[in-house]
Amino acid sequence: MTTMARQIVLAARPHGKPKLTDFRLEEVTIPAPNPGQILLGVQYLSLDPYMRGRMDDQKSYAKPLQLGDVMTGETVARVIASKRPDYKEGDVVLAPTGWRTHALSESAGLRKLDPKFAPVTTGLGVLGMPGFTAYVGLHLIGKPQAGETVVVAASSGPVGSLVGQLAKLAGARAVGIAGGPEKCAFVKNELRFEAAIDHRSPEFPAQLAAACPKGIDVYFENVGGAIWQAVLPLLNDLARVPVCGLIAQYSGTSRGDGTDHLPATMRQILSRSLTLRGFIYYDFAEKHYADFLREVGAGIADGSIRYREDIVDGLEKAPEAFIGMLEGRNFGKAIVRVAA
Repeated sequence: MTTMARQIVLAARPHGKPKLTDFRLEEVTIPAPNPGQILLGVQYLSLDPYMRGRMDDQKSYAKPLQLGDVMTGETVARVIASKRPDYKEGDVVLAPTGWRTHALSESAGLRKLDPKFAPVTTGLGVLGMPGFTAYVGLHLIGKPQAGETVVVAASSGPVGSLVGQLAKLAGARAVGIAGGPEKCAFVKNELRFEAAIDHRSPEFPAQLAAACPKGIDVYFENVGGAIWQAVLPLLNDLARVPVCGLIAQYSGTSRGDGTDHLPATMRQILSRSLTLRGFIYYDFAEKHYADFLREVGAGIADGSIRYREDIVDGLEKAPEAFIGMLEGRNFGKAIVRVAA
C-alpha cells in the first residue's frame, strides 16, 4: 500500500492565461485520521472556470489561494478510513478536497453519493454545482415562460447544456451558442435545442439574430465579451439576464475594440427595463438543492435530460486539462480521473 499522496499547488500567479509553470506537483505523506476525522481517497476531480479567479490575489466572493496552497476543487472521493460513526469505509462522498489524491475531512461540506441513483461523476456536473447553477439561474432569476426565447452561451458545457434543456421543459425556445460545428451539432441534435450558433463564425451576430426572430427574453450569461455585445441588441423589453460567469474575461485577455461599452449597456438596461442579476449558487442551496436533485435526477432517469462528460486520466494531467477548459478545448463537463 502506498504511503505517499500527491497534490498540485499554486506555484505562481498567472499573468493572463495560466501556464503549466503556474502549477507544481508535490508528494506528501498520507495523513492518518484523528478522532472525528475521515481519510478520503480521491477518485474524480472537477475542473471549473471559477478556479481561475482563485489564482489571483484580489478580493472576490471567495478567499484567493496563496502561493503553495493546494489548488481548490470539488471531488468525488471514497472513505478509506473513518473515525466517525456517520461514515464508514467505502462510502462515496462529494468533498472539497482540492487537487490531491488523499485528504482528511471532519465531514463539513460533504455529501454522500449513491452510485445506484446516478453515476458518481454526475455529482461534479449535471447533479452538482454546475447543474445547480443552471437550475437556480434559470428558474429563480430567468423565469422563462412558455413561448419565450432563452439563449445561453457555452451551451455544450455543464451549465449551458442544462439551462437549455430546462428551458425547453418549461415550454420555451432554447437557442445555444457554442464554439465549432461539432459542439453546435451536439447542442442541436443531442440536446434538442431549437438552434445552435457558432460564435467563431464571422457572421455570428447576424446568425444569432436570425435564430431569435422575436428577440431574446432570457439570456443566461456565463461568457461575456463579444458574445454579450451580440446579444444585447436582441434583448426584449423586460428581458432577464442571470449572470453566473464571465469566462471570456477571467484571464484578462479578452480581445476588444478598445471601446467602453458600459454607457451603451447601461442605457439599454434603463430603456428596456432589463433585469441583470449576478448570483453565486450556494446562496440558494439550503432552500432549493433538494428540489434540484429531485427534478433533475428524475429527468436524467427518464432521458428527458442529457449530459456529456470530458474525462482525462491522471492528477498530473489536471493543469493541462484546466488550461484547455479555459480555452474551450473540452467537450462536456471537464473531469480528471484521479484513481479507479
